[in-house]
Amino acid sequence: MPHLTWPTAFRGQQMPVSGGTQYVRVGGEGSAVVLLHGFGDTGDMWVPLAEALVKDHMVIVPDLRGMGLSSHPEGGYEKTAQARDLSAILDQLGVQKIDLATHDIGNMVGYAFAALYQPRVTKWVVMDAPLPGIGHWDDQLKNPKTWHFNFRGPDTERLVAGRERILLDRFYNELSANPARINEETRDHYAALYARPGAIHNAFSGQFAAFAQDAIDNQELLAKGKLKIPVLAIGGDHSYSAHLATEIGFAAADVRSAVISDSGHWIMEEQPEQALTVILSFLGGK
Repeated sequence: MPHLTWPTAFRGQQMPVSGGTQYVRVGGEGSAVVLLHGFGDTGDMWVPLAEALVKDHMVIVPDLRGMGLSSHPEGGYEKTAQARDLSAILDQLGVQKIDLATHDIGNMVGYAFAALYQPRVTKWVVMDAPLPGIGHWDDQLKNPKTWHFNFRGPDTERLVAGRERILLDRFYNELSANPARINEETRDHYAALYARPGAIHNAFSGQFAAFAQDAIDNQELLAKGKLKIPVLAIGGDHSYSAHLATEIGFAAADVRSAVISDSGHWIMEEQPEQALTVILSFLGGK
């Protein structure tokens, strides 16, 4: 089970973005890699991969807008808007080109960034979630497991307040191959972060609520052509499996597939060793 303690090579800072700040961890030197998390995690999910990459890369790990240690603006959760914020963060850091590794909602921000700023992205690792408005997204909206996409509003937030651990347990238990792989330390860590003021509100009424607009935006981006960069689509064998490569193939022309054994959605928590093997091989390859 991966730990959640950042290596001493990393420093965290609040960086200005539209309407607020994002908490960004930066460490190492060399070609840059950006790691984007999703719901149920923060940038802390990437500690094992960041530890490996920081030896010969500059590694940049934000907490997404309104999540983790970032500030809590009311708007700006469309993934194209978050992509522009990421571009501004990279400009502040003096970084032009990046490799991307993303998971869950991070995939959606990653796609928007790669589509809007194609010359800035060299490779993309996309993990275990499809993209709004692309491929069979409408089937995703009908999946009983994604009821939380529309779980929001003041009364919903009252229900969840003080019960963040229970809410997150549902995601960890139902969407994993073996819930025991997500240990108590990890569950408590994220429950505390999602109990911060504004965190659940911004996740539900910000990140998830923007999916409808994201679908429209993504269709407009795709109309300009598929991504041409190399893409590695990673699915857990108890989750999207090899089907993720099919879905991402609607948006990218050069997609290869990797399937993580004995894993559900929470690949970095459930099978970090397998994940690191395939990600590092892909990023390090020609």
